[in-house]
Parts: sequence; C-alpha cells; structure tokens
Amino acid sequence: MKDKCGIIGIHSKDASKDVSHLIYYGLYALQHRGQESAGIATHNINYGLNYHCGMGLVTDVFNNALIKSLAGNVGIGHVRYSTTGESKLESSQPFYTELDDGFIAIAHNGDIVNSGYLRKDLNKKGYEFRSDTDSEVVCYLIKEEAKNETDILKVIDSVSQKLIGSYSLVILINDELYVLRDPMAMKPLVLGQTDNHFVVASESVAFDVMNAQFIRDLEPGELIFFKDNRINSYILPSAKDSKLAHCMFEYVYFARPDSVIDKQSVYNARLRIGEALFKEFPIDADLVLPVPDSSIPAAIGYARSSGIPYGEGLIKNRYVGRTFIMPTQAEREIAVKLKVNPLKHELKGKTVVVIDDSIVRGTTSESLVKILKAAGVKEVHMLIGCPPVRAPCFYGVAMATKDELIAANMEIEDIRKHLGAETLGYISIESLIEAIGIEGEKLCLGCLNEEYPTEIPEDLEAESYYDYYKSLTDAAQEDD
Repeated sequence: MKDKCGIIGIHSKDASKDVSHLIYYGLYALQHRGQESAGIATHNINYGLNYHCGMGLVTDVFNNALIKSLAGNVGIGHVRYSTTGESKLESSQPFYTELDDGFIAIAHNGDIVNSGYLRKDLNKKGYEFRSDTDSEVVCYLIKEEAKNETDILKVIDSVSQKLIGSYSLVILINDELYVLRDPMAMKPLVLGQTDNHFVVASESVAFDVMNAQFIRDLEPGELIFFKDNRINSYILPSAKDSKLAHCMFEYVYFARPDSVIDKQSVYNARLRIGEALFKEFPIDADLVLPVPDSSIPAAIGYARSSGIPYGEGLIKNRYVGRTFIMPTQAEREIAVKLKVNPLKHELKGKTVVVIDDSIVRGTTSESLVKILKAAGVKEVHMLIGCPPVRAPCFYGVAMATKDELIAANMEIEDIRKHLGAETLGYISIESLIEAIGIEGEKLCLGCLNEEYPTEIPEDLEAESYYDYYKSLTDAAQEDD
C-alpha cells in the first residue's frame, strides 16, 4: 500500500528571506509519503511564479542550482505516489493555472471521491486537463469560483463544500499561502514556525530538519493564512457538524515513527500495537522479528511484553526501488528477495514471531514465510498489527480492489494455510483503537469494516477507484 502524497508550505516573515531550500529539506523528510515525483512552486517578488516538477525522488528532481533558481519568499512543495492518475510527469504536483491577476498553485494529499463528476462539469465549462488526477480538479474549481468572488476565503469555503473525500491542501495564490484541512481531518496537517518562517507540512518530521518549532495540528475544517506576520485561522462552516475520520493507517504504517499526529506519538502507538499483539497472541518463541521498517516499533513492543529477544533476522536492502510493477508472480517473489534477505545463521532451527504491519494481497507475506522456512526457521508465527483489510480505501490509500484483498475472500485459518505459517494472528479492531489513543468514532476504519465516513457511489464500490475515475474522465472527453 502507498499513501498518496506529502505536502509542505512555507511563508517567510521577511520578504527578503528565501524558502526554496527549506521546502527541499522538508520534502526530503517526507519522502516516505511518495517516491514517484516531486515538485516545488514559489513566488518571487521580482519574477512571480517559479516552478519545477520532475519524476523520481527529491534528490533526483532537484540540485543546488535548480533550488537557487526557485528562490522565493513563499512557496509550496509536494511528493507524490499516485492513487488516482497515471504515473507520469503531467500528474506531478504542484498544479498551477493562471488567474487574471497572477496565478494559483496547489498541492494536495488525499482523494476526492466525487472528482469525476466535478471534472465532467468543468469540462463542459471549457477547462482542459493535462492530467487525470483529482488534484487538478481542485485547482480549476478554485479558478472557476474566483471568477465571481474576490474574497479568497469565500472562494475556498465554496470549493470545499463541493468536495467529498479527504484533502489536505496548500494553496499558493500569488504571494499568499492558504492551508486547508478537510472537515473530517482524514489526512494529517501540522503547523510550525522558525524565527523567520511559518511552516505547514503533512508530518512534524519535516519541522525537525529545519529546526522549526511545532505549534499544533490544524483543526478539522480549518483554513489558515498568514498576514502581518500572524497566523490567521478560519473554520469552515461545514466543519461544525462534520464527523471526524482520522486515517488509522497513518499510525499503523504510513507516517514516520518519529512523527506526532493529532497529539499522538506514532512510535508509541506502534509500541502499544506490539504490546496488544502479545496480550492477544502470547507465543512461546526464540526470537521476535520485524518485517522492516514500519513494523520495528511493534516488534519491540511485543518483545518487551513477552520477554522474548528481539532480533533483526530480515535485513532490508534500502536501495531497491519500486518492485510492485513486476508482471509475473515469479518476478514478484524475486522482488521480495531483493528487498529482504534472511540472516540464516541467526534463524536456523528457531521458532520465530514475525511482526508485520498489514496484509493486503498476501503475496509478500507468503514469500516471506517461504524465505524464512528456506533459511531453516523451525516455526513461523506471523502476527499483524492491523486487523484484516476487507475493503478498498477511497480516500487516498493505493490499495487493491476487493477481489484482490485476501481477507475479503478467505477466512483467517485459510489465509494461514495459504501463507504456510504455523500461526496467523491479527490485532483486533478494539485493541488497535486503544493503541492509537483516539476514540474509535473519530477514526476512519472503512477498509476494515466497510463503514465509510462519506457516501460512496455504487459503481465506485464495485471496482477500483482508478478504473472508476478513469471511466468518468473518458466519458467526459467523449461528451466534448
């Protein structure tokens, strides 16, 4: 699984101070949220819009000379992994478009469930799209609304009322930065400052690299902007009665463990997940192994609670790129071996507890069990820090269709036999909620129990989000 994106926005308190290098460092810290493309847009008091996007990692896209050419006193940045839209340069962000008095650029983390319908309406109004992403739809919605309204707060408020889904947005309108978190607060968004800058980002780890002080999480439905060296806040009217739906996968898998999201330490939440797994599945074993890297804190939590030694029996190759595009099962199994390799002398003849964050299709887990057994492991007891994923996500997680989700089509005992493990145990939903530390009714658990926080179109439920979205896009183009 992949989360859609990481975003950052920086507003200088002094118009002479450059923000481009800080945006670069912030994106570097958020690289785990997207490795497909990266982009930066800034406003320069002398030249207006500076902009560059490229495919690949942050270090592949930018160099020192390019960063200097993007100098500006306010700007936004984005790292992307696609959930809607193809993997191509045209889908990279930030998106920008011209306004009568300048430009607008936006970067988005999340997914807009009704973006296909909104795109079709914009097509009829003459808008031509260079990508098939929902983020470009939001950009043009703001442009369209701004034709008849000069108050930007009212423009963004009006656009937000048309959006169904998850969205954390950084919006650059000429030299003004606006930041918006959706009323359900599904995606994380945090606020901080340095001596010279105001900073917003998807995760607090972006602040650490630039020595920024963490101030707080953005409130659900909060729109902030910066004027007269002050943080100005406006709560969308639609947020007052909105149900909260923080994404539980941020704590299980997506966010870096050194982040703090909605007042909860991600690292501590994962430690508690490991502790809960021991309470639910106390196993007599020789070693506790994490599937690196996101499962390490949970494995530590299990080891501490059980007294079983913690060990790194699986060594991760951190220089392997994306391998999920391998076309055959045999190649996918090779890809797993490229990513992790067993310490055979450490594992031979031992009974091990393997902690993983989640199981989606089951192909990686099956390969891992085979690798461990081939290394001489006597018994593999696999414990999962996320309850069975039984339904797709429609809010910004690139997940399999329901037909591909192993837990949607097999009972747990059948999955265990399929994987070849001696034990397969999933943390319960109740224990997961307790470990995260946020009330269950304030979490989005739709992929676990199909209780989604928004209405999902019937056609969208039946197929993958991308295929559905693409069909609407094609239909709109045919109408033209």
